[in-house]
Amino acid sequence: MAPTQKNMAAVCYGQNDLRLVPIAIPEPAFNEVILEVDSCGICGTDVHFLKEGGFGDQKLIRPLVLGHESAGVVRKVGSSVTHLKVGDRVAIEPAAGCRTCDLCKVGKYNICLTGRHCPTKNHDGNCSNFFAQYADCCFKLPDHVTMEEGALLEPLAVGVYAGRQADIRLGSSVVIFGAGPIGLVSLIVAKAMGATKTVVLDLAKASKRLEAAKKLGATATIAIGATDTEDAIVKRIQEALGGPADRVLECTGSQPGIRISIKATRNAGIVCLVGLGKEDAQLPIVDAISREVQIITVMRYNHDYPAALEIVSSGYVDVKPLVSHHFDLKDVNEAFRVAAAGEGLKVMVHLTPRDSNNPKKFVN
Repeated sequence: MAPTQKNMAAVCYGQNDLRLVPIAIPEPAFNEVILEVDSCGICGTDVHFLKEGGFGDQKLIRPLVLGHESAGVVRKVGSSVTHLKVGDRVAIEPAAGCRTCDLCKVGKYNICLTGRHCPTKNHDGNCSNFFAQYADCCFKLPDHVTMEEGALLEPLAVGVYAGRQADIRLGSSVVIFGAGPIGLVSLIVAKAMGATKTVVLDLAKASKRLEAAKKLGATATIAIGATDTEDAIVKRIQEALGGPADRVLECTGSQPGIRISIKATRNAGIVCLVGLGKEDAQLPIVDAISREVQIITVMRYNHDYPAALEIVSSGYVDVKPLVSHHFDLKDVNEAFRVAAAGEGLKVMVHLTPRDSNNPKKFVN
């Protein structure tokens, strides 16, 4: 397929102001490749930029290209790139460190203060026809792995990192708060890492997401009602597990979710905070300290794309059921509306043309 001649991009100009506009086609630096983006999933952080003007210290300070869950085709290579060639299909890791600071030198590039993490206030995302990225942040896809699966490696890598940080082991009992895309990939990873009991919680109105968790193999799901107290929910969790949880992955970022996570975790257990919510929360810290409940956090991923790619390419896990909606790039505003409304699971934007003989199929 011949490369698209224009570089159309989904650019956020302000709250609820998303426009599809042409931007310059980039040229590769010596260590970069130019990618023609094929598929791009919509993440909660993209929605935060559009609906709220950002999150945490990541505020919208200029028009910003959104999107970071992507896969594409290499169209140009920089002069020093040897492991990729034009035509290679790759998953795009959208987080890269500066390579020289103390954090990068100890392997914590995911929280490098000056890294190229997209989209952040200083760096555009990749929901655009063409995107330049460091070649070592591009992972070649085997022929049998689809572009959609390549794009889904980004949220899956978050789940892999969370599972590693939480030290999920063979036989662990794991609770997951939130049945959105990150909660569901965390469930997939927890099971792949050996968790034998898994409980997923979400609001009662998220019944479709809880049903998806059941289909993905959750031992039990819990629908939280408006009148449910924290202690009542903890009791339901312990009844489902047969005791307190070894590990909890909190994927909502909500204060109630974090509070219940601490209370539902066994002594010396681990609570891993994955989701981004309000900036401040009131927590039962004395309870956590007195029982040595470890509270850890994750940001993005840390060299987890290789593992994410391996478990998908090997067939060990199937991430395809996570995609609930498909949109052409021209319909990106509707795609963001659906994602923001929580009407589906993973909303996928396709930047390449659909197969004219089969509107449900996209050309890879």
